[in-house]
Amino acid sequence: MSEALTMPEANTAAIGPGKLVLVVGPSGAGKDTLLGLARAACADDPQIVFTRRVVTREASSAEDNEQMSLEAFRDARARGAFAVEWEAHGHAYGLPRGIEEDIRAGRTVVANVSRTVISALRHAYANVVVVQITAPADVLAERLAARKRGSDGNIAERLGRSVEDAEPDATIVNVSSAEYHARQLVRIIGNGGWDGSSRDVGSAKRR
Repeated sequence: MSEALTMPEANTAAIGPGKLVLVVGPSGAGKDTLLGLARAACADDPQIVFTRRVVTREASSAEDNEQMSLEAFRDARARGAFAVEWEAHGHAYGLPRGIEEDIRAGRTVVANVSRTVISALRHAYANVVVVQITAPADVLAERLAARKRGSDGNIAERLGRSVEDAEPDATIVNVSSAEYHARQLVRIIGNGGWDGSSRDVGSAKRR
């Protein structure tokens, strides 16, 4: 199934003043691993919120998602429970509308989303930072094969996806230790060591 995005009609004005950090990247890039480490590092900061996606596929120990049946997801969507929702690879995904309250309160919200939603979210929220996590194609293929998750579908198809208008503000090439790259992500989330320009931070030297 091709990816499709639905934005609620109520989102007619940019929401702020808080920051929305969108973590994107291809399957196998290690987004969930880096997000988990970054979440732990930011656990004592009440101004940083890592939101859980609602997903209609089976739960995985490697992901911090909320599993929901397709019927329950459709009911939630009809009630306006999602700030944004999309479909990909036969599954439905959504971010809870509660992120709007956090952003209006000035907090930073971090979310793992599809690259297809970036353009719409940049219009809906006043302060959006897009962080792309990626790796070389052979590394991605190896990671996808190793995790053997049935819901991943065809690996070649997932690796062959391309999305227009998904220009990131920062890119982490996840080929070193997870702890090292998680520290890079934390710096971007906190706006430390990042000047706001689009650049590759994956090759930064260890200190």
